[in-house]
Amino acid sequence: MTGEALRKRIWGWFFFDWASQPYNTLLITFIFAPYVKELIGDGAAAQSAWGFGIGAAGLCIALLAPVLGAISDVSGQRLRWIWGFSGLYVLGSWMLWYAAPGDFNLVLTLVFFAIGMIGMEFATIFTNAMLPDLGSKEEIGRISGNGWAFGYLGGLVSLVIMLALLAENAETGKTLIGIDPILGLDAGAREGTRAVGPLTAIWYAVFMVPFFLYVRDPKPPKAPTGALKAALGNLRRTIRELPRTPSLFSYLVGSLCYRDALAGIYTFGGIYASGVLGWSVTQIGIFGIIAIISGAIFAMLGGRADTYFGPKPVIMTCIGLLTAVTVVVITISPTSVLGLTVAEGSTLPDTALMIVGAVIGAAGGVLQSASRTMMVRQARPGRMTEGFGLYALAGKATAFLAPTMIGVTTMISGSQQIGILPLVFLFAAGALLLRWVQPDGDPKDPA
Repeated sequence: MTGEALRKRIWGWFFFDWASQPYNTLLITFIFAPYVKELIGDGAAAQSAWGFGIGAAGLCIALLAPVLGAISDVSGQRLRWIWGFSGLYVLGSWMLWYAAPGDFNLVLTLVFFAIGMIGMEFATIFTNAMLPDLGSKEEIGRISGNGWAFGYLGGLVSLVIMLALLAENAETGKTLIGIDPILGLDAGAREGTRAVGPLTAIWYAVFMVPFFLYVRDPKPPKAPTGALKAALGNLRRTIRELPRTPSLFSYLVGSLCYRDALAGIYTFGGIYASGVLGWSVTQIGIFGIIAIISGAIFAMLGGRADTYFGPKPVIMTCIGLLTAVTVVVITISPTSVLGLTVAEGSTLPDTALMIVGAVIGAAGGVLQSASRTMMVRQARPGRMTEGFGLYALAGKATAFLAPTMIGVTTMISGSQQIGILPLVFLFAAGALLLRWVQPDGDPKDPA
């Protein structure tokens, strides 16, 4: 492959992160989730419902991801899978338009949200598996970090568009810059905020064009005959041999814990700010802009640290930071910060949460990028998509447990603050298990 062709392939690969990031930024965290809280009314009830809905989607992803990854490795047709799951992404996000205030169906909304989320997560498995084809072991840390930073930039641009032109304040009906939602959208029916679904769908469809133009499967498609049987056989063997590959096994279980804890922060951040501090969608959007800018800058810097130090020390540092800020978040309320009482009407709790958001954005972006690089080092070269399928399983096995744990803890305690306590223990467990992870993984066989 020529240098120019490789550069185009790398940039095409970057565009998947750019195209898919709004699902996380706009729907999961900063716009749609707080809007659902407004419709439900009660912060704790919304946090519980959101937890159960995301947990159900996570269970589906956990069960199917390794199987689909194994089939892809046998058939050699990653792009076909990406096309298919891109359709789910677009369908699920578009249908969120129908979550109208006067006709809100929580179950149907969560179903469509889960469809889009499943599409995003499965497409990510196959695009992540392409990372080792883009550069040498020494280069992929920088490539992964740059891709993550580019994705954050896409999330930032989409969030600014949403806040400035579409998402209306529930009380004033105006956007962040003081105008009515564009395109004649009805602020009273919350059409500006509901447009987040179609915007996310259109954004993905448009910006996946460079990906499909320049990214190709590294190997020609294989004959599909017997692909399912062969894939399931390979997967069974891989799972059976996991105890004999202690580095891979420890990494999968450890990342299962810390990546799900991070997903919990992202998933419930908007609902938490809305329910605990009473932030509006606009305030949460500003919070998101700060977190995303921090994430983009540090994802790029983290990619260089990954290249210089390797992914493991980078991951450990990020887990430490995220554990600390999660503890801090639990102490923030309208009347106190870090256990200290603040004056009524003080802006300190709001400022503290903004600072925490910047740290979460920075550490979270670096952690995800370095984790993707670490998985490349741990997986078997000939079964990379299967490896990322197991990686997705590791990220989603507790992706249905952690939101459910948060939902149950919140429901029992009646407190959103106490409800996120399980995340602290997940971060700690992940850090502990990384002790047995070797920087370059277990000795590789040619399979």
